[in-house]
Amino acid sequence: MGLFLVALAIVVADQFSKAWISANLLIGQLIPETGFFRITLVHNSGAAFGLFYGYSFPLSIVAIIGIVVLLFYVLFLQRRFPALDRKRNNLALGLILGGIIGNLIDRLRQGYVTDFISVGIWPPFNVADSAVVVGTIIFAYSLYFAGRASAKKESEANRQP
Repeated sequence: MGLFLVALAIVVADQFSKAWISANLLIGQLIPETGFFRITLVHNSGAAFGLFYGYSFPLSIVAIIGIVVLLFYVLFLQRRFPALDRKRNNLALGLILGGIIGNLIDRLRQGYVTDFISVGIWPPFNVADSAVVVGTIIFAYSLYFAGRASAKKESEANRQP
């Protein structure tokens, strides 16, 4: 249940922020005009970092497949892997699911994703992008330490007479 609440919170925050930015900025407008952190309105019909520009429909299909795979894992497979059934993983998967859905809504409704956060040399991104990245990092961290714990248990079991 927590996973779905996290996903819902991300979708709401993402859609609200995009709507507010779209209503208050012109495309390409920068606030402030210089600096490390800026707000700007950009329409992105590609993927992260401007890859696959103009491929919004195929990216929508990939997003739908990603959502189905995530939901299948959460609803049917997660219980089979007790080491992965943790609050941290549910948070991570909720962030990823919410981020994918947030950007998918844009692609299906507008044909592009609204990006507006500009930091340093990175291409502009949005709340959904941030949620996917943070969720992926948390999940990878969790998998890494779950693997180490499993290897340690196995090593200790092999040492005992």
